[in-house]
Amino acid sequence: MAILIKGGQVIDPGCVNGVADVLIDQGKIVAVGATLQAPAGCTTIEAKGLLVLPGFVDLHVHFREPGFEYKETIQSGSASAVAGGFTTVCAMPNTKPVNDNQAVTEFMLDRARTAGLANVLPIGAITKGSEGKELAEIGDLRRSGCVAISDDGKPVMNSLVMRRAMEYALAFDLTVVDHCEDLHLAEGGCMNEGMISTELGLPGIPAAAEDVMVARNLSLSELTGARLHLAHISTAGSVRMVREAKARGIKVTAEACPHHFTLTEDVVRGYNTLAKMNPPLRTGEDVQAIKEGLRDGTIDVIATDHAPHATQEKQQDFTEAPFGIVGLETALPLTLALVEEGVLTLEQAVDKLTRAPAVAFGLKKGTLAVGADADVAIVDPNEQWQVDPGKFKSKSRNTPFAGWKVKGRVKTTIVGGRVVFESAAADLA
Repeated sequence: MAILIKGGQVIDPGCVNGVADVLIDQGKIVAVGATLQAPAGCTTIEAKGLLVLPGFVDLHVHFREPGFEYKETIQSGSASAVAGGFTTVCAMPNTKPVNDNQAVTEFMLDRARTAGLANVLPIGAITKGSEGKELAEIGDLRRSGCVAISDDGKPVMNSLVMRRAMEYALAFDLTVVDHCEDLHLAEGGCMNEGMISTELGLPGIPAAAEDVMVARNLSLSELTGARLHLAHISTAGSVRMVREAKARGIKVTAEACPHHFTLTEDVVRGYNTLAKMNPPLRTGEDVQAIKEGLRDGTIDVIATDHAPHATQEKQQDFTEAPFGIVGLETALPLTLALVEEGVLTLEQAVDKLTRAPAVAFGLKKGTLAVGADADVAIVDPNEQWQVDPGKFKSKSRNTPFAGWKVKGRVKTTIVGGRVVFESAAADLA
């Protein structure tokens, strides 16, 4: 079915930024331009005053299936994704069983096809069982549909194993993604190490736990020539090292999450388990460094690290509660807040949600170019609403942003030329 999106502000980073129409047919972008004519039988979407953007690409989600379906399924996770404007998401392998083989990858792809919502692209494990010892069959993972490899949540501590993984990834044209954490330095920690952790009597995770592993991974990327993507960086030291590495020509990209450029460790006061995540919320100085890294291009990508947990799990004592928050349905307004603040231009913000993540993993997504898949997010940048976790499409409700009044809302999401999400009446702030 053909769709004509009329009169919106089209932002296709680096290509188009202005009022235009977008014509979709047979699941592809057919034309972008002024006053396009609707073919017979075409559905028209009026977009005056709205943004028409490439569908967002999230390089870092946890959809929990197989194994932890009580937290999230590929169906519910995909519904959450399209509600947030994400048309393509890359699912981490820490499922049960771990996605370290062709069978699990194909299972996930089949579940995504059945859901029929977002494009769900599996990330395969670096090592068997994500145990950090023996490499998974990286070639088989690539052939079965994995778009990157990672042991996310369980960093590869053995540097020789990580070197070999990078060499194999280079041979199969895959990006290596690492959760940068020295497990020995971080052992037992549950929030940022500093004055507040001391006040609360909670064991801390020092910034050095991240910085040490960022330095190691950059060295191994330089040694092997492999493409490295650093997940959810959170410290000023990480930003500085990535900036220096890029200046030396190392093939590295980095992502930041909305919670790490919006919140500080102060939110943990009161033993708020909804603010418990890994890497932990850091200091105000770290937040400013993340913003500067986004501003100057050191940090290429905004990703959510969408990590659903059941309510009863987050209701445990702080030290026992699991790390992680859901993020797909709040990422857009938190990113647009950077535009309001002057950290990013609107086009830069869109780029970090669309083109840049697609480039980092070599995906043919994140663009409205003629011939591209018709994955589109139509956004009202001015609509104010209040975050109500009870209305999330995700199965889980673990967000520290409940009750926040935010600005910017997805109105319509199109995947492969099909409308898969339309927002209900606004919850006005």
